[in-house]
Amino acid sequence: MSEPAVRRAIRRSRVRRSAVATVAVAAAAAATFLVPGGAAAGTTTPQAAAAAPDIPVASVKAHLAQLQSIATANGGNRAHGRAGYKASADYVKGKLDAAGFTTVLQSYTYNGATSWNVIADWPGGDTAHTVMVGAHLDSVTGGPGINDDGSGSAGILETALAVSRAGLQPAKHLRFGWWGTEEAGMVGSKNYVNSLSSADRSKIEAYLNFDMIGSPNPGYFVYDDNAALDTLFQNYFSGLGVATEPETEGDGRSDHSPFKNAGIAVGGLFSGADYTKTSAQAAKWGGTAGQAFDRCYHSSCDTSANIDDTVLDRMSDAIAYAIWTLAAGGGTPSPSPSPTTPGGNVFENAADVAVPDAGAAVTSSITVAGRTGNAPAALQVGVDIKHTWRGDLVIDLVAPDGSTYRLKNSSGNDSADNVVTTYTVNASGEVANGTWKLKVQDVAAQDTGYIDSWKLTF
Repeated sequence: MSEPAVRRAIRRSRVRRSAVATVAVAAAAAATFLVPGGAAAGTTTPQAAAAAPDIPVASVKAHLAQLQSIATANGGNRAHGRAGYKASADYVKGKLDAAGFTTVLQSYTYNGATSWNVIADWPGGDTAHTVMVGAHLDSVTGGPGINDDGSGSAGILETALAVSRAGLQPAKHLRFGWWGTEEAGMVGSKNYVNSLSSADRSKIEAYLNFDMIGSPNPGYFVYDDNAALDTLFQNYFSGLGVATEPETEGDGRSDHSPFKNAGIAVGGLFSGADYTKTSAQAAKWGGTAGQAFDRCYHSSCDTSANIDDTVLDRMSDAIAYAIWTLAAGGGTPSPSPSPTTPGGNVFENAADVAVPDAGAAVTSSITVAGRTGNAPAALQVGVDIKHTWRGDLVIDLVAPDGSTYRLKNSSGNDSADNVVTTYTVNASGEVANGTWKLKVQDVAAQDTGYIDSWKLTF
């Protein structure tokens, strides 16, 4: 899980934020979704009604042991630009190649060093309807990164191998990705998404992300970005008698973000990082209230000892459940409107704009065309700004006629990172078509950031 490179020692660090279901539970949950054409999930293929296999936690931990050994042999980490990362990518690729996947190392360069994404496709399935699953493979330089995010990497690796063992013949195409350089700001996953043509992006129906799924003082958090995918995981854990909560700690701070910004439906699971577990959460999930979900987050103690076996087991099984359900045609998320198509509901600008420290305001523009009449009374303004002290920021929406709508004031007491949220603006007095601007100003010194992306939803 990534965090900004610039940190102030005096300021608090903040991150972005076992049983398997029975055949009856899997079928009941899958039946709550419809596949294209209205057929109930479970009727698409003979395999659609089959329960996903149990993912042995011992096998997942065996991968973690290998990642730990790689880090130990390479200076204690598996970070971008270090030998431990390349060895990790080679390990994953070797396992997938032997299991019959079509696997490639997608190279890119960041800060003068070469890195790689590992992309693996399972033969078969309709490539026009692709389900993709991913996790980041890199660690920070300060530790081996076994929970963050060896846990997600190992969980999806063992699930991919289970696909091979089962000889799965999915209705939809399956693709897995292990991302590099996530800890520097989702560099690998952004590179992958940006490398796709618009046609290839449209073929990815869903992307599921798993960043930290073995936290030692765990929570059970479900991404809340797509209703169908959220419900898929909620139903699974409900079948185990495990309550879940929406994932907010990692919003915009892991590899689902580039996919979401490209209009792809995203979902995923998370067991917590350096946020503190509340008394209510401890009563619900066990563990220790008043302590971080992962006290070794981004530290040298994030080793193979920094894992809770029960949450790792449950979440690995949930990954398999989601893949088996989605691959068969169940749980299909609604497509997102194109952010670039005039006449659509969503318009987006994903170009980065640097925000100068204690400097003049900067703007990012979106030109809206193809609409009729005025903007709605509930115009949605989605904002993703990376910043190491968001209390410094003043944010405005500027309408085509120059009218300004204040979205956020500065606050000396708001020491958290980033602004990743959606504001609602009554813009019914504004003509919809024209150039809208997001205006951002950093009004205090010592912290930096940039506009990552923003969008208007009419």
